[in-house]
Amino acid sequence: MKTTILLRQVTIDDDVRNLIEKKIKKLDKFFLDNAEATVKLSKKREIEILELTITASGSIFRSEVEGPSYCHAIDTAVNVIERQIRKNKTRLEKRLREGAFLDGAYSFDPVEEETEFKIRKKSFDLKPMTMEEAIMQMNLIGHEFFVYEDQETEQINVVYKRKDGAYGLIETHK
Repeated sequence: MKTTILLRQVTIDDDVRNLIEKKIKKLDKFFLDNAEATVKLSKKREIEILELTITASGSIFRSEVEGPSYCHAIDTAVNVIERQIRKNKTRLEKRLREGAFLDGAYSFDPVEEETEFKIRKKSFDLKPMTMEEAIMQMNLIGHEFFVYEDQETEQINVVYKRKDGAYGLIETHK
């Protein structure tokens, strides 16, 4: 797996870099060789933040961990990704490395696989609006995200509230 480490206003020594790469290699058993891992390291006050994103066979796996050190955070982030894989084992078997789920191929606590999704459907009419209007609507209804039609581009977009209190925008393209 190709690993990229991005540093956001922080520095790390080679020992930490090597440890992160070693821990991510633990996930190689699940992925084909074309998988890519991106690790973003940042710091907010005294808390170190590690974001691990793995792109493989059309699937994206992501975990974000805050902790006292990147060494501790990488262990937790890798465990989160493993848990995501185990929870969706049946759906992922065709996309991941052949034999990744053979008995004894991995060693961690058993997790009940999620076999059914409980889905609550909603439907609503899309009204063309600006991003600012969409954020206002989202806040008025008390949701974490809001789907709307951008009045300029006529594309379906999503605004959402981030954990850090800022807002995000997902733009779609046909």
